Amino acid sequence: MNRCIICDRVDVEQAYPGILRCLGCGHVFCNMPSQNNKLSELYGKNYFFGGEYSDYLADKKITRDNFKLRLKKLRKFLDPMRHKRLLEIGCAYGFFLDVARSYFGTLKGIDVTADGVAYARDELGLDVVTDDFLPHDFNGQKFDVVCLWDTIEHLSDPAGCLSKISKNMMDKGALVAITTGDVGSLNARMKKNKWRIMNAPTHIHYFSKQTLSKLLDNNGFDVIYSGYCGFYRSIDMTLHRISLANKGGRWFCDILRKSGLGRAQFYLNLYDIMYIIARKR
Repeated sequence: MNRCIICDRVDVEQAYPGILRCLGCGHVFCNMPSQNNKLSELYGKNYFFGGEYSDYLADKKITRDNFKLRLKKLRKFLDPMRHKRLLEIGCAYGFFLDVARSYFGTLKGIDVTADGVAYARDELGLDVVTDDFLPHDFNGQKFDVVCLWDTIEHLSDPAGCLSKISKNMMDKGALVAITTGDVGSLNARMKKNKWRIMNAPTHIHYFSKQTLSKLLDNNGFDVIYSGYCGFYRSIDMTLHRISLANKGGRWFCDILRKSGLGRAQFYLNLYDIMYIIARKR
C-alpha cells in the first residue's frame, strides 16, 4: 500500500510512469520499493564515478565551493554559543564537514557509501561512520545542527529520519538544514518527468516547499528560512549528465576530460533546488 508520508492518506494517482502523487497533499513519490536495491549497491563507488557523478573527487573544488555557499547562508542563523555540534546525514566524501570544521566544536558524518566514508576518515581526518541513519545507534549523542544536503530525496523514510532527529538527537532551538529539488518549481513543472531531479530509484521523494514544510511541522520543526540555492558545475559534470540520457555523447565528454577543458566551471540557479532551514520547537 502506498501511504503518503506527509498526510497519511492512501489515495494516490499516477503522476508519471513509476511516480505517484498523493490526492490529499500533492506529495510526489516513487512507487518502486527501495528495499529491492541494497543501499551499498545503489551508492557504491560507481555512483560517484561514472554513475550519478562523472568524477566526484575531480570535482572536489567545485563541490567545496557549493558547500561554502550553503554554509554562508546557514551561518546567518547560527548562534556560536548555542550551535556547536554538527551532524551531516549523507556526508559522502566529507567535503562539507571539512569546509565547516572551523565553525563547530564537534562534527560527525554518516553515509552508506563505504568508499566515501573511508576517504573522509583517512584523508580528511573526520569523525564519520558507514551506516544507514535510521538503525544507527548514536549512543545518546545530541547535535545542535543537522544537515541533509541533497539527501532527503534519497531516503525511503524521511518522516522517520526527521522524527529520530527531533525526538532523540536535538534540544529546543536546534536547527536542521535541507536542500532538495522543488517539484512545485517552474522548471520541474515544465520538464515534468524529464526533470533532471526525477531520477528513480535513487530519488524516491519529490517535495515541494509546501509538503516539506508540512513534514517538518509534523516532526516538531518551524521553518525559519525558505529559498533557492544555485550551484557551481563543471562542464564535464554537465556533459556527463547529458550523456546519461544520450549515451552517444560520452565520447565527447572523454575528449573534454582528457583536454582539461572539462574542469572549467560556471554558476547556475534554475530556482528548482530549495534550501530550507528549520528550528526545533
